[in-house]
Amino acid sequence: MITKNYIYKIICVVFSLVFLTMSVSASQKTGVVKKVKPSVVGVGLYDAMSAVSHQLRGSGFVFGDGTLIATNFHVVSEPLDPQIVQYHIVFSGTGRQPKIHKAEIIAKDPVHDLAILKIRDTLPALQLGPDEYVDDGQDILMTGFPIGSILGLYPATHKGMIAALTPDVIPSANARNLTMKMRNRLENPFMIYQLDMTAYPGNSGSAIYDAETGSVVGIINKVFIKETKEAVLEKPSGISYAIPVKYLRLLSKKKGIAVN
Repeated sequence: MITKNYIYKIICVVFSLVFLTMSVSASQKTGVVKKVKPSVVGVGLYDAMSAVSHQLRGSGFVFGDGTLIATNFHVVSEPLDPQIVQYHIVFSGTGRQPKIHKAEIIAKDPVHDLAILKIRDTLPALQLGPDEYVDDGQDILMTGFPIGSILGLYPATHKGMIAALTPDVIPSANARNLTMKMRNRLENPFMIYQLDMTAYPGNSGSAIYDAETGSVVGIINKVFIKETKEAVLEKPSGISYAIPVKYLRLLSKKKGIAVN
């Protein structure tokens, strides 16, 4: 005969197992973030003539042999002025006194919004995930420097999931507003990840990584804006986009760069 006491014991065991599973999962996630953070860097520009000489422009991450930095092309696309002392830099560490590394762009892919920089020092590198697309619903994490030019070099981690695999085109509400570049992408689109994740200015170039293993599955490159660019901080859409890691590996291969 099943008594109320027996049912109560079963319920207690079930809740204990659920709580234990959640605790292990949270602990595992904490460990992954702790392991990833030393590989997260800021990407910017040194300008000797500017009021702020060391300018943080976006985020990036270390991969390969530890001297390679992946970021978005649009983070480093501004041409250097040959008339003054300017060069690309990478910020490592955290806080008010990060280490500054002089960097050189060794590969770029404007179509997929990717760039690879090289520094002289060796930093902890992240593992790149496989070329196969990640399934919808996959739990992911992102660590970078949202609004880093204001808040400083304090890496922040956000959680989310892969919402969809979609063509890299955000259609215009009016077909007459389509640019030639957008028309070409409509005809020959490549697939990117749509994310259920909030990102901010400064997150560009951040690694999107598996919440359980820490392996990189993509590189965040844009955010869907609901209203105006000025309102993106106050009213984030919660929809972001990321370039699949397969394109970073492809760019590396084209330039003869060995990666995992």
